[in-house]
Amino acid sequence: MSNEIRSVDDIDPKYARNYSEDSFWDKVKSVLKSAGLPLIYKALQLFYVMQRPDCPMGIKAGIVAALGYFISPIDIIPDFIPVLGFTDDLMAVGAALVLAQMYVDEGVKRQARAKIDDIFGAGTSRELD
Repeated sequence: MSNEIRSVDDIDPKYARNYSEDSFWDKVKSVLKSAGLPLIYKALQLFYVMQRPDCPMGIKAGIVAALGYFISPIDIIPDFIPVLGFTDDLMAVGAALVLAQMYVDEGVKRQARAKIDDIFGAGTSRELD
């Protein structure tokens, strides 16, 4: 039996089961004010890296786990706690970005910024500069 990840279904289901595109977009739209634009931008970068056909399945698995954790209502520090609520989500997303850093190119950043402007209004992504 191989430990190789061949599809997203091979991921440990603990947080991966929370991930779906619909749940991701719902979370992004609902937490902007509390999570902050930088966290949303990083999560979007991971989402777009995962869409790249040249991204290896092992990295995609890490991204799905991190985004599943971000989406999950149950995590180490509950999201409703002021100031600290999204610290653990930021760490999970940050760790996945370290794994995926070689796939975060200008195209991925451009897609993430365009989506931020699409969801939250034209020019919103300028706050990231």
